[in-house]
Amino acid sequence: MKIKKVICSPGKTGFYFDDQKAIKAGAKNDGAFYVGNVMTPGFTSVRQMGESISILFVLENGAIAHGDCAAVQYSGAGGRDPLFLAENFIPIIEKEIRPMYEGKEIGTFREMADRVDKYTNAEGKQYHTAIRYGVTQACLDAVAKSQNKLMAQVIADEYNVTIADTMIPIFTQSGDDRYQNADKMIMKGAAVLPHALFNHVADKVGLKGEKIEAYVEWLRNRIIEHKPFESYHPTIHIDVYGTLGLVFDNDFKKIAEYIANLAKIATPFHLRVEGPVDMGEKEAQIVALAEIRHQMELLGTEAEIVADEWCNTLEDIRDFTERKAGHMAQIKTPDLGGINNTIEAVIFCKDNNMGAYLGGTCNETNRSAEVCAHIAMATKPVQYLAKPGMGVDEGYMIVFNEMSRILALKDAL
Repeated sequence: MKIKKVICSPGKTGFYFDDQKAIKAGAKNDGAFYVGNVMTPGFTSVRQMGESISILFVLENGAIAHGDCAAVQYSGAGGRDPLFLAENFIPIIEKEIRPMYEGKEIGTFREMADRVDKYTNAEGKQYHTAIRYGVTQACLDAVAKSQNKLMAQVIADEYNVTIADTMIPIFTQSGDDRYQNADKMIMKGAAVLPHALFNHVADKVGLKGEKIEAYVEWLRNRIIEHKPFESYHPTIHIDVYGTLGLVFDNDFKKIAEYIANLAKIATPFHLRVEGPVDMGEKEAQIVALAEIRHQMELLGTEAEIVADEWCNTLEDIRDFTERKAGHMAQIKTPDLGGINNTIEAVIFCKDNNMGAYLGGTCNETNRSAEVCAHIAMATKPVQYLAKPGMGVDEGYMIVFNEMSRILALKDAL
């Protein structure tokens, strides 16, 4: 079966692009806006609307395969590709990507994904991660539709894995509304919560970390008081965006001690802390997270740290994993480019005793979240992010329902 036509359509995402550097430098909230000067190239305001591009493959049998190009909320930060705006990239897709697929036979997913994901120009540069992300989603859907299979079944066949028999634990994120949204998560029985967006020392973390401590204590009590069923026992996972490094002047032993104490406050719930430091470049980040993990092991704490910043590509994830830089790696799906890399990243982490967190960003779309649900069910990471958006209900619904459909259909097709 051939792909008859490749079509692009501009779209919106489930959240916004935020200039992380400006926020860390003190840009202030004003309602949903941020007030301050932009500091990352390409931004016209500290917060601006998120954009996407839908990639539509029209197949010979009339079916339409679909993927969405999207980039992370904090584009241009932590070694990531620059801001992704539809008007800048649709012409590139139509001129350069379309000929790779239009009129061509549908082969295996891996071969089709490699066409765009492994391509480099004369200067050795790859396409923007968002382009590779969306096009490879459409490739997977095209293969699935040509074979009358679920996307998860195509992954299982090509990567020699087995589709999960139960739902992958869903990790929900609250945004700045970390109290009311936590209530929604508890009500829905979210397995991992709440992310909580601790991205500013004075306003959110506390000059000694005391605001995080108070929040974790509140959350622990809230879960116990309002748990929706008796066996409800979620993991508490917070993202601190490198701010503990600022609070403790990158003293890794003190950071480990702080996390160990925070884990005691979270008891009886397991604690994960994402991004305790941001060292500004990859090698320093690996060294820092490996040392914090070592110090935590010396303390005997069961808390875990999660690698995020500077752990962007498949190569990065392999490097962090091999050097034990953290207990878990966030596989931030748009940052890896093609979803073929996401699949390989989850498998590599699992094979090498690193927790695999199939993540992404609030700034994705319903379609990219659905496709990633198939990756989650096929590769079985520790947890899968509810996305897009920060409102809890919508993202949780999208990924829960897609995984539920996969469970219902996987043995029927």
